Amino acid sequence: MCVGLNKTALPGMGIIVVPLMASFFPAGSSTGLLLVMLATGDLFAVGFYHRHANWRHILKLLPAALFGMAAGSFVIRRITDSQLAPVIGVIVLVMLILNYLYQRKLQDDSTLPHHWLFAVTMGFFAGITTQMANAAGPIMVIYLLAAKLPKFEFIGTGAWFFLIVNWLKVPIFISEGRITLESVTADIVMLPLIVAGAIAGLFILKNLPQKWFNLAMQILAAAAAIKLLF
Repeated sequence: MCVGLNKTALPGMGIIVVPLMASFFPAGSSTGLLLVMLATGDLFAVGFYHRHANWRHILKLLPAALFGMAAGSFVIRRITDSQLAPVIGVIVLVMLILNYLYQRKLQDDSTLPHHWLFAVTMGFFAGITTQMANAAGPIMVIYLLAAKLPKFEFIGTGAWFFLIVNWLKVPIFISEGRITLESVTADIVMLPLIVAGAIAGLFILKNLPQKWFNLAMQILAAAAAIKLLF
């Protein structure tokens, strides 16, 4: 249900699933099990919001994200998820603080979200964190909030970005042994709940005012980041 809601209404909710899954399954298995669920949810999100994507932002993020994914594959063989989690939490909290300062202090038409270095930095961190632990959600939330995208464009842009990234990760996870026939079978059982969450998300997003949407994204990202620190 949370994965479905994450894909069609509340992107910040996605990272909450990461520590929940890791609490019940071994770290490697949990990331593989979750990836197939996320990739399935991406299909529904793109199906619902494909016309709302801002491809300019997607194309700015993707090259750096691919480098980040390559770096994540290298690091995953040398560090555990538990060691990476606090690092992700610190990164997300720092970005939330910077975004808060940006919104409070830079009320003029700042070029920060449109600067290539900002996109490269965010794209790289999104790539490495998604490859390591499917935990790029808060980083994308911060980037898209800074870009001041309307809520439907926010969801559509994130949907296409994660559809591309997550499906590219699937063969890598299979080669690493994180996705197995047993995990895919379990994911199929979860499919009706993912669909139910995605459909519920459509009604939530339609009736959620923009300012409350932005606030919910920041609160969920901050809560998940704090959770990753402990």
